[in-house]
Amino acid sequence: MNPLANDWPIKHRADTCARTGRAFEPGEQFYTLLFREGEGFRREDLSEEAWTQRNENIRPFSFWKTRYEPPPAEPPEPLAKENAEDILRRLLAGNDPAHANSCYVLAVMLERKRVLKQIKTDQAGERPVLIYEHAKSGDVFIVPDVRLRLDEIEHVQNEVAQLLRSAT
Repeated sequence: MNPLANDWPIKHRADTCARTGRAFEPGEQFYTLLFREGEGFRREDLSEEAWTQRNENIRPFSFWKTRYEPPPAEPPEPLAKENAEDILRRLLAGNDPAHANSCYVLAVMLERKRVLKQIKTDQAGERPVLIYEHAKSGDVFIVPDVRLRLDEIEHVQNEVAQLLRSAT
């Protein structure tokens, strides 16, 4: 256990000046000040303008000057979990054999995203099924094991992509 984790909590860089409230521009120089406060520290990020107008009698524990770089944009989720899961639920509830291939591919996609977990394969009926459990809710999904051939995969992928596009 790291004893500093409680004593020195990490405070992330602000995107705005603590005094003026103005958003920092990419590449802009600004100052970070650390003040002792009780048992810990308080961080302030100040623009050049706020730095020059501060009360110099109030001295920070530490300070430094750096360049503002905006946080990188979060990459878009390649597959919206809710959309794929909602489509799978809808198709399974419809119990239409024409959608068995799409259900299979959606279940595999959600398994790779760790939304679903395959817990069993049942060979008992006329058609084998895969039994999945939702990782968070515990819901059970029974998906036909369609045993896709390589020459069928592209067609089914296009079918699923169309379902996902129409859901957004």
